[in-house]
Amino acid sequence: MDLPGGRFAMGYDGPLANPGEGEGPVREVEVAPFSIGATTVTNQQFATFAKATDHVTDAEREGWSFVFHLLVADPRAERGRVAGAEWWAAVDGADWRHPGGPGSDVRRLAAHPVVHVSVHDAEAYCAWAGGRLPSEQEWEYAARGGLEGAIYPWGDEHPDDARARRAVIWEGEFPHRHARGRDAVGTQPVTSLPPNGFGLHHAVGNVWEWTSSCWDGGALGVVPAVGDADRVRRGGSYLCHDSYCNRYRVAARDHSAPGDTTGNIGFRVAADT
Repeated sequence: MDLPGGRFAMGYDGPLANPGEGEGPVREVEVAPFSIGATTVTNQQFATFAKATDHVTDAEREGWSFVFHLLVADPRAERGRVAGAEWWAAVDGADWRHPGGPGSDVRRLAAHPVVHVSVHDAEAYCAWAGGRLPSEQEWEYAARGGLEGAIYPWGDEHPDDARARRAVIWEGEFPHRHARGRDAVGTQPVTSLPPNGFGLHHAVGNVWEWTSSCWDGGALGVVPAVGDADRVRRGGSYLCHDSYCNRYRVAARDHSAPGDTTGNIGFRVAADT
């Protein structure tokens, strides 16, 4: 999607903000014209890239990645759980081809977002595709879809209050019971919900999205990434829920090390125009 850029109000300082994560204060930011993918990169797209380049992801090299506990295909492959977030299991053999570890594959998930990709993997794909990762400013501008000051890509209505589903987030009692059953846990096809005003599908929910911006707590998208500094990720994922993670908002932020891989982080491609 080609976007015109311009000045917009970035950030959020209302009652939903997460303290210490640099969502506010709201400030005027200017972005140049740029293009950005209508969807995150899919498994099918990433497979084409991997075949063309023989790219080996960080998770494949390391031999393991983090998988949400209800999506682990074979519990015998678990090497441990994350203390304080026991819903995350470190699983041997988990990677983009095997999102649930041994016994899983992506053949039925061609239209789902690719996961278990690090920043390094995402940047390699973007370079191959003739693009780059979006900056944090670009990401938020695109995710807002032209709605100045809105909390979500569709406005201020909470997803739970909508008559139709607006975002792929957790429904039910996190992290053990999904309101629509265990089969509803995980990613969904990248065009399974309507787009925002700029044509972006799943601007929040489904998977977190890597950006090119460096995390320093409160810089709000003005610091470019350097070295091994943590990268900002945006948009929340299928695991976000008000009980612990309300980051399925256009201004919400979080971060991970550039080599980190999990079953709920993907990316979309941006480019200069």
